[in-house]
Amino acid sequence: MRTLSDSAETVLAEIVGWRRYLHAHPELSYHESQTAAFVAGLLREWGLEVRTGVGGHGVVAKISGAAPGPTIALRADMDALPIQDEKSCEYASQVPGVMHACGHDAHTATLLGVAKLFSQNKDRLQGQIVFIFQPAEEMSPGGALGMIAEGALEGVDVVYGIHLWTPFETGTAYSKPGPFMAAADEFSIEVRGKGGHGGLPHNTIDSVYVASQLVINLQGIVSRNADPTEPCVVSVGSFHSGTSFNVIAETALLKGTVRTFNEVLRMQVKARLEELAEQTCRMHGAECKLDYKLGYPPVCNHQGETDRFYRAAAQVYGEQGALTSPLIMAGEDFAYYLEKVPGCFMFVGAGSKERGIIHPHHHPRFDIDESAMLHAAKLFIRMVEDYMNEAAGSR
Repeated sequence: MRTLSDSAETVLAEIVGWRRYLHAHPELSYHESQTAAFVAGLLREWGLEVRTGVGGHGVVAKISGAAPGPTIALRADMDALPIQDEKSCEYASQVPGVMHACGHDAHTATLLGVAKLFSQNKDRLQGQIVFIFQPAEEMSPGGALGMIAEGALEGVDVVYGIHLWTPFETGTAYSKPGPFMAAADEFSIEVRGKGGHGGLPHNTIDSVYVASQLVINLQGIVSRNADPTEPCVVSVGSFHSGTSFNVIAETALLKGTVRTFNEVLRMQVKARLEELAEQTCRMHGAECKLDYKLGYPPVCNHQGETDRFYRAAAQVYGEQGALTSPLIMAGEDFAYYLEKVPGCFMFVGAGSKERGIIHPHHHPRFDIDESAMLHAAKLFIRMVEDYMNEAAGSR
């Protein structure tokens, strides 16, 4: 029997057009005002019930079907990144230093296409669909918490999200039950020593030397303090100190991230990092100022909804395209939705070696295979149809 997902091709050209417009006009986290206005305008044009300003610049829209049934939420993120777009194409970013380097423009465009299709086929729905267009996924504490606090999940029975992912080839989809994406914490450590002349180090407390020792010591957390059967990352991504070749710097600043999937290990790593920072600085006579921020929790998919993903993805991609994902060390504030209601977060392949779409997320030349948006739209629709059909069968 022909399903609504089979009609997704009818809106593909529009989805591509919306994505290219958004790609050319990106907005940073917490500044998505024009993006939100663009989204809300289309949704209202199609007759959806629309609420704006949810948790900042969030947009929530609702479609009610002809028959009663469950309420299913679908989510897309809208924000861009502070990266200069280095692509040469007609839809390259027109905003200096800002670009959609993670696919959120495509997520938004895809969900708009899904909303348009469902708005044209309300008589086929048995229940309600809530469309969540979320701001500020890229910047902790993230936009999900604000949208949840302002009722985005009110009355929702299940929630689904899709991330287009260039490390996976177009024509595939990945997910897995349980912990799926990592908790993403961040830290900054200021080491304060005693500055002085580069030729007279004995009169100083060298903050560069102390901070360098600390970088090495922090690597021992994963190799010697964490259970080796539990995935864990501790990375120092930024080291800033000094102003001249012949001056021993008084301060040094380290910034980094911790990624874990296990909440117990997460707290153990935090405690050990704090201990090492304090003791390493004290050993060398320096002072330590630590700021440790707990970021997004792990994305934990529910078993039943992941089983649904395997069914739905197999219908869209064939059995060979419905795959179990490896653990992903990136973080996602979709985790907060899954803490409130059952659901599933899914990855849809958007890379293409043949077309040269190989750059990773957050790269200045990042792009996607735009046909992946059609696959993502079909997967969203099949997840909705499968859930509604199951709910109707149980009544």
